[in-house]
Amino acid sequence: MAKLYFYYSAMNAGKTTALLQSAYNYRERGMRPMLFTPSVDDRYRVGVIQSRIGLTANAAVFDRATDLFETVRAELDRHSVHCVLVDEAQFLTRDQVFQLTEVVDRLSIPVLCFGLRTDFQGELFEGSRYLLAWADELEELKTICHTGRKATMVVRVDEHGYALQEGSQVEIGGNDRYVSVSRKEFKNVFIGGKRVKFIDPPAGAEAGEGAEPDEGLL
Repeated sequence: MAKLYFYYSAMNAGKTTALLQSAYNYRERGMRPMLFTPSVDDRYRVGVIQSRIGLTANAAVFDRATDLFETVRAELDRHSVHCVLVDEAQFLTRDQVFQLTEVVDRLSIPVLCFGLRTDFQGELFEGSRYLLAWADELEELKTICHTGRKATMVVRVDEHGYALQEGSQVEIGGNDRYVSVSRKEFKNVFIGGKRVKFIDPPAGAEAGEGAEPDEGLL
């Protein structure tokens, strides 16, 4: 039976890597996944999903006006679709999350969404709010704060490492702009004004960056 899944976490927990591994697993079994990525995510190239370890794949692009149910149904008229995978699912709208439930319930296609739960102010994203409410299965992907505790929140920082308290909810960036922290550390840096401690990535962490995307994953 098809289900709607939401895999959520703070940043740098391996969400995109897990998505691309899932896509690979489907293709390895002769099945065809359909991938989606938001148009606002242009860190690499629009329409390309890339993990921190360099895995890449082409994907269909969605914005706030995209009807995901109709997009999947149109694709289904041309090709088989065995699974739908959505990267950065926090950027979905309420209507789009509902459309994904329709993909599951009317088309019997499983949908796997991967995204952040909360923004840099500790508030739920719109997409995450309704995925938490409507998904059949929820799974937290875990990562670690520099304090050693489980990181459950994200802070946006300035060039000096201090947490920003105001700004647009959507601002694309990587490790130089966002840091995953525990709830306790979030209070220290967001409310208490403490400087965030940056952790340098291990040698070779960027291996594979710039690799050509896998054309077969869309």
